[in-house]
Amino acid sequence: MKSTAPTRRSKAVAAKRTAILTAALELFSLYGLHGTSLDKVAEGADVSKTNLLYYFPSKEALYIAVLKEILDVWLAPLRALRSDQEPLVAIRDYIRLKLEVSRDHPQASRLFCLEMLQGAPLLKQELEGDLKTLVEAKSQIIQGWVEAGRLAAVRPHHLIFMLWATTQHYADFASQVEAVTGKTLSDDAFFQETVENVQRMVIEGIRVR
Repeated sequence: MKSTAPTRRSKAVAAKRTAILTAALELFSLYGLHGTSLDKVAEGADVSKTNLLYYFPSKEALYIAVLKEILDVWLAPLRALRSDQEPLVAIRDYIRLKLEVSRDHPQASRLFCLEMLQGAPLLKQELEGDLKTLVEAKSQIIQGWVEAGRLAAVRPHHLIFMLWATTQHYADFASQVEAVTGKTLSDDAFFQETVENVQRMVIEGIRVR
């Protein structure tokens, strides 16, 4: 029987690709697509520019790969939403998961925000495809909860948009949050305080009365 375990070469390839994507994320989140050079990305990943171009044939291809990875991380909490969950528990858990993403991947969140502000020129196909399909599927779950009298009469899209805006604020505007409070989500006590307060405000707004 042929082994399916990763070979030493495949591990090395995966590690190098990850290093390139990590270096690219750091630079793109600071300087954007046009302000970032492949030379700087290669330097940050400790690879030659030729080697980088073997994995990603252009700066645009690298940028899109970074954005797609961000989208996967960003949408993971939404994918976890299931119709068989208790609605308020599900929304409460979703808020925590999204705030964990903002805490653990702030650069990714900021780069995604920057791309949206520019009109998503390189990600529009993904947004109109996989993202839209996922949001429609989860909106149907939320609508089902509303129709069953398990949630207040809210429009699912607006609830999802509000949850995105609220939870991502702490990453996208971390400098503003820190200027006002002196803290960021990396502070454990402030993170827990944020989770509890956002959960309370949202849950009280969608609870059936």
